[in-house]
Amino acid sequence: MAERIANGNGILTPFLSRCPVARALICVWAGLLPAAGMADPATEPLRVGMELSYPPFEMTDPQGRPTGVSVRIAEALGRHLGRDVVIENIAFDGLIPALKTGRIDCIISSMTATPERARSIAFSKPYLTTGLSLLVGTRSPVRGEADLKLPGRVIAVKKGTTGHQYASSTLRQARLLVLDKENAAVMEVVQGKADAFIYDPLSVYRNHARHPDTTRAILRPFREETWAVGLRQGDASLRSEIDRFIDDFRAAGGFEKLGTEFLPDETRAFAAEGIRLW
Repeated sequence: MAERIANGNGILTPFLSRCPVARALICVWAGLLPAAGMADPATEPLRVGMELSYPPFEMTDPQGRPTGVSVRIAEALGRHLGRDVVIENIAFDGLIPALKTGRIDCIISSMTATPERARSIAFSKPYLTTGLSLLVGTRSPVRGEADLKLPGRVIAVKKGTTGHQYASSTLRQARLLVLDKENAAVMEVVQGKADAFIYDPLSVYRNHARHPDTTRAILRPFREETWAVGLRQGDASLRSEIDRFIDDFRAAGGFEKLGTEFLPDETRAFAAEGIRLW
């Protein structure tokens, strides 16, 4: 054969120009090879973002390892997908930017699926029902949402939460105490400086348990919300798989088992109030 068949430096080109069959076969063969440096997403670890500072959902164990309800959900999701899971501990307000820039693949961090967030990211179907509840002082006149709207009310909220959004848009006559930390907002109620703290029912229950003599818990949400998995808007395939996982995990009793393990007291108290989480 006059022409050498080799790769590189144009040596292959003269031969292929004279042999269309060989040219077609090599093109097919090349198309079967993965592009260099391109990984198959289905075999890559699933990178799950959460802020590990909201026990018992997102937290660390005594050895500093991620644990909690959300971690268990992420691990079960990984098994469903056949992928390893890497937990990325990210401040809550940094989770959506991390998702949009590709640092993480999804968010499982007790995140409420709000219309505002849905303009920026996609959400799976809900996996937990929650809402806005009230922690009030023992001497507070507040008995429900309607009392929040009366003139002269002092309301504590945690900055950036749905409770903060609700109070800012609805409680125009109240004086809002916008605080960075949950504990700081709780102490405003404990010390009688605020009539109520607006937060989710699980947190309200736990904070009342810590301060039973100075607070009351109004657990039944006056506004219902749901938690869901956050995803990039273009990840339709992953969203479909996560929705299927949520259905299967719920049907197998997975969420109830996590509630029994991590939230036994809350589960009993909520059942007595007719409140269903999962």
